Amino acid sequence: MDVDVAMAMKEPKTPEWKSFGILGFILVLNTFYPKFSFPGPWDSKSFTIGVLGLVGLSFIYISWYRFTFNRKGLIPWMDNFKNPSKSSKIELSIGLLFIFAAWFIGNIMQNNFPDPTGLILALIGALLILHSTYILLSIGPLKDD
Repeated sequence: MDVDVAMAMKEPKTPEWKSFGILGFILVLNTFYPKFSFPGPWDSKSFTIGVLGLVGLSFIYISWYRFTFNRKGLIPWMDNFKNPSKSSKIELSIGLLFIFAAWFIGNIMQNNFPDPTGLILALIGALLILHSTYILLSIGPLKDD
């Protein structure tokens, strides 16, 4: 049998990210307008809209991860970053921005957003801060010599 060595030596194929991004954007947009929903097993259309919005956010994250790191996965480890120090400081800033947005939406804009919006933004911000702190500690005081 003839083995095609050129096929085995090709660069790995870029994982699909566009469809996840488009579907995620549509699901998140649906939480604002037109709010298409169904009662679901919990008999609440608004809860179903929220669940679809969270699924949309998950799809957007998967799309971002695949586009940014050119691989399948969900958790960015330090080897994925070209400059972990700079990237983790940016990530820390974005996490703090999410925490501020959670406070702002949960207190000042509460009447304009669904009740759990602030909680979800706070969760995202906390996860970003946790990840960036881990990286900063790993390249700083806890670095292996």
